[in-house]
Amino acid sequence: MDRRTLLKTLVASAFASRAAYAAPPANMKGIEELQKNWKSFVPAGAAVPSPGEPLKLSKDEWRKRLPADAFRVLREESTERAGTSALNEEKRAGVFVCAGCGLPVFTSEMKYESGTGWPSFFTSIPGAFETKKDYFLIYPRTEYHCIRCGGHHGHLFDDGPPPTGQRWCNNGVALRFLPRQSA
Repeated sequence: MDRRTLLKTLVASAFASRAAYAAPPANMKGIEELQKNWKSFVPAGAAVPSPGEPLKLSKDEWRKRLPADAFRVLREESTERAGTSALNEEKRAGVFVCAGCGLPVFTSEMKYESGTGWPSFFTSIPGAFETKKDYFLIYPRTEYHCIRCGGHHGHLFDDGPPPTGQRWCNNGVALRFLPRQSA
């Protein structure tokens, strides 16, 4: 399948599945509450780094630390194949952390089914990412990177569900999921 046909298929799939979106909070106050209370999703006793602790490693150190597919995405800004991440089906309560450094970036309540084949979120934990413009596909896109280690996670689009209208389209290999322990 050529690039143009693939892009048309993905866009059509995303719009066809809009009805399947998980219901996000009905107002921005709900979003702010989600963003403020993200720590309640972290498993008890889990070590959580802060964004203020930058992680700088050499290319060789990153290669040793990460599986090959995660290295390509996080360090070389590659993209995993759509539909290949087990995190697409993750439904448990918990927190998604950067696979490069462990920084919490999303909670399970921020996730929704976009129909694109990549884990998608309608918001992120505040301060987790930096953004920049990406012109790889000719038209500009907003790319986002982990604020702590600089790892590439994915792209931010404005075709998500209400109330934010955002789709944080993330490569699954750039994330690890930590399930919340039951009380």
